[in-house]
Amino acid sequence: MTAILIIGGCGFIGRHLHAALAAAGHRVTAPGRTGFDLVRDDEATLAAKLAGQAVVINAAGLVQGRAGNSMEAVHAEGTERLVRACRMAGVPRLIHLSALGAAPNGPTRYQRTKGRGEAALEAGAGMDWCVLRPSVVIGRGGASTTLFSALAALPLPPRIGPGGGTIQPVHVDDLAALVVRLVSLDGPLPRRIDVVGPEPMTTNALTMTLRTWLGLPPRRFLPVPEPLIRAAAIVGERLRNGPINRETLAMLKAGNTADATPLAAALGRAPQSLPGALARHPASDADRLHARLYVLGPVLRWSLALLWILTGLLSFGLHPLADSHRLLASVGLQGPLADLALFGGAGLDLILGLLLLARWRPVAVGGAMLASMAAFTIIATGLPLDHWTHPFAPLLKNLPIAAATLAMMAMEA
Repeated sequence: MTAILIIGGCGFIGRHLHAALAAAGHRVTAPGRTGFDLVRDDEATLAAKLAGQAVVINAAGLVQGRAGNSMEAVHAEGTERLVRACRMAGVPRLIHLSALGAAPNGPTRYQRTKGRGEAALEAGAGMDWCVLRPSVVIGRGGASTTLFSALAALPLPPRIGPGGGTIQPVHVDDLAALVVRLVSLDGPLPRRIDVVGPEPMTTNALTMTLRTWLGLPPRRFLPVPEPLIRAAAIVGERLRNGPINRETLAMLKAGNTADATPLAAALGRAPQSLPGALARHPASDADRLHARLYVLGPVLRWSLALLWILTGLLSFGLHPLADSHRLLASVGLQGPLADLALFGGAGLDLILGLLLLARWRPVAVGGAMLASMAAFTIIATGLPLDHWTHPFAPLLKNLPIAAATLAMMAMEA
């Protein structure tokens, strides 16, 4: 039994590595970022947490940075710090997950920062080490799988750019099996292994493979103009939570392939074909539902946010103030109290809408929206009956809006 620590063990790849290594009988520790922070912890702190570990696996990574948690800080500087900490702690083996095409002068920031991490490992390791360079990793729960499954589940799957970017996806089971073999390997580790599937495929083919896995009938692709895709990527970056950004778009468009022979030699067998690997994990109704909701979730959140923002702006004066005051007078609110109710409510609507648009604690914001609607409904019981029986149902519409808010909260939780 080997003592192993996985950095990034709470992520998609880290969780699969944890499960495979634990099933193989190893003692695995997989702290979250609060327990092991490559960005904020200094080398001495990291070294203390690495004490007693026979193998360290660095599976930390991100494709979109945030303030204080950039790709440079995690992939490059974090790896440099980790290498020094491993030397201080006397860790004999380090397995580092990089990326196919990683190079200090690579075409994207993701590949450049991953390349700097590899360079730091090669320059200062002083231990047995191996770099794994996976292509797109496919498996239930992965970001790439989620994105392409969502595209595949649409009535007409969109073509990303020309759709001909060639990639070589590998199933996460093969990556996990490789790591299990490397951990148990006698003798020095291979220095680098490109972790790729048995054959290249286009992004169109990947989308159709996942559509077949979901049990959906074939459909023709919907051509999407490249400027529109780039615009969506820019919006995704600005909102910090879009399904795609310019980094992922550039990597998909450029494509990336490699020879699978070294992986087969290290794995002891050929990597699985993607359709075959997916067939070992049949899609369920939950997978199909998740794929369909992936696109609808942001649309629901944005539409609710815009509804509250517009409601606030209308109440601030876009709708005639005299009409608003007459409505408030019908429930007994006049003078300063009416102004407080009108403008206070408008300000609350505007703030809640903006917070939801920014995806700031959407569950809490949704709860505040429900409380606000409940308070408004109680006040509205004093309105004349025609407000409740009007054919446009201005008050009864609160029921489906409340249901939509609850659905949004469930998807964002």
